[in-house]
Amino acid sequence: MKSIDIICLGRAAVDFYGQQIGSTLENMGSFAKYLGGSSANIAYGCSKLGLSSAMLTRVGNEHMGRFVRNELESVGVDTSHVITDSERLTGLVVLGIQDKETFPLIFYRKDCADMAISEKDFTKEFIASSKALLITGTHFSSDNTYQTSMKAIEYAKSSDTQVIVDIDYRPVLWGLTELGDGESRFVASDDVSQHLQTILPHCDVIVGTEEEIHIAGGSEDTITALSKIRQISNSIIVLKLGPLGCTVITSDIPNSTDDFNVIKGNQVDILNVLGAGDAFMSGFLRGYLKGESLEKSANYANASGALVVSRHGCAPAIPGEHELLYYIENAADIVNPSTDLTLNHLHRVSFRSKEEPEIFGFAFDHRKQLVELAENYGEDLNQIIKLKKLFIKSITKTIEKLNIPEKNIGVLIDDTYGEDALNSIAEKSWWIGRPVELPSSRPLKFEGDQSIGSKLQSWPLSHVVKCLIFYHPDDSDELKLKQEQKVKELYFACIQSGHQLLLEVIPPSEYENEEAIIPMILKRFYDLKIKPDWWKLPALQDESWAQVSDVINTHDPHCQGVLLLGLSAPIDSVRESFGVAAKYNICKGFTVGRTIFYEPAKLWMQHKINDHELVDSVSINYIELIQAWKKYREEI
Repeated sequence: MKSIDIICLGRAAVDFYGQQIGSTLENMGSFAKYLGGSSANIAYGCSKLGLSSAMLTRVGNEHMGRFVRNELESVGVDTSHVITDSERLTGLVVLGIQDKETFPLIFYRKDCADMAISEKDFTKEFIASSKALLITGTHFSSDNTYQTSMKAIEYAKSSDTQVIVDIDYRPVLWGLTELGDGESRFVASDDVSQHLQTILPHCDVIVGTEEEIHIAGGSEDTITALSKIRQISNSIIVLKLGPLGCTVITSDIPNSTDDFNVIKGNQVDILNVLGAGDAFMSGFLRGYLKGESLEKSANYANASGALVVSRHGCAPAIPGEHELLYYIENAADIVNPSTDLTLNHLHRVSFRSKEEPEIFGFAFDHRKQLVELAENYGEDLNQIIKLKKLFIKSITKTIEKLNIPEKNIGVLIDDTYGEDALNSIAEKSWWIGRPVELPSSRPLKFEGDQSIGSKLQSWPLSHVVKCLIFYHPDDSDELKLKQEQKVKELYFACIQSGHQLLLEVIPPSEYENEEAIIPMILKRFYDLKIKPDWWKLPALQDESWAQVSDVINTHDPHCQGVLLLGLSAPIDSVRESFGVAAKYNICKGFTVGRTIFYEPAKLWMQHKINDHELVDSVSINYIELIQAWKKYREEI
């Protein structure tokens, strides 16, 4: 029984993608960092599309190597055979979009890590554990990578593991162009053609563009090149035809390109063709390795490629499974995928982890309340900065005492007084949220003078944007409109920046506490096409939790869930609210603040307890809430 669908051997790199469209590289002002390298892109894409994929490569022992590994793991790729090479750096690519036909591209791959892959990096058993082995063309371009790739092919052929080759011809990586000419896609070379032809007899599937088929077949006439490939290989040949689609040849080569059975592509507005081939391959494998027909596999491939050419980036543009199926069903009505809200929401949620852990959240993003506390006891506001750093020590102590995985720890920390605290946890895997609202503002305002979009550009993508809004259905139309427009602005800024959004909803104090309005508020925001990744809600009773669950599951089944807030309630009351909330799967945990820290902080501000005692007191409260939540959850 094969435990893996596909092992991808080959390039793994980091793409620095120019963010200014219509510019030469020398005039780019900023770059986005994405996973790159054709094999890594395909492993990533296959995993997003529902296959179990593994990556076989090397990365450097540095930040970029860790980034590649983390990106692959974020979508479930097996990285057990991503070897860390202490002697070499991870490959880099700098590229841009000058126009629809011009894509300046520079490869920084001199002695890079993935080209040092060795036969020692894998075993026959590992190759045999997969249904298929995919290798991309660059890894046949040097003696070392050729020998390593051929050993992997040898293991595959003796283990009933299919061999799939994406020709992925980049002349610069074969030394056929100037180093700076990464954009060129075809340079004729008899040496390269003859070299590739030593590999093709071992293949079960060969995939390439017309130019790539030309180099593999040794002729710039497509039929002649295909005929040469067929002479030496009985493989399935998948010929990519750009926007026209593709053709899949399983037996004799047609006499003319006019005789191709073309599986039509999807027509979209093109932004960028870079990376489309990796998406195409991911889509094809999604069908092929699940035993679906070649035509259906080709349809998946065409649709995946079409979505990528309409977007910025390579790997991050590859669709997820739900998104791909939605697009195929509705493609006739989606000429410009970037404008389809449902499609883009499905793409946005495709980046989420397969399983989001429960969050035991400690919220100390409070600014107004702590300023008032410091002023009440004559303390300098810098004490708030020190206080929040001490809270980090309380969390660390809690983790050690309860032996909690870091992925379950959550914090809400502001950057007004909590910047040092935030910076101190930069390398931790905690769930981190940061507020953007001006404290107590109603109508909602954002803190700071810069636009919210500009503000988010400076935030790590791992930080969740938290926004508290005091909202009630009975507010005046003018007030509701102002607040709703602000939330819309924030939501679309998060979509643009790639950050997740946590929307915290609290009814204003001037209204009676009618918890039945909470489901109504959620529905209102969904009707406005606002789909937060998270909700943060006050304590509710069973009927309201059931309604909240129904509203979220109806309007956004991909929502991460609800986190429960504390509203400074006594710890016994918060525990009681946990007993109700824990019964509902939509509630993923809590982010509680003043219930945990306020009394110890007040004593500390009065110099009645020292730093050590504060850390202990806060940790004790935090532990009590974590244990209560776990107890109620386990009782379900």
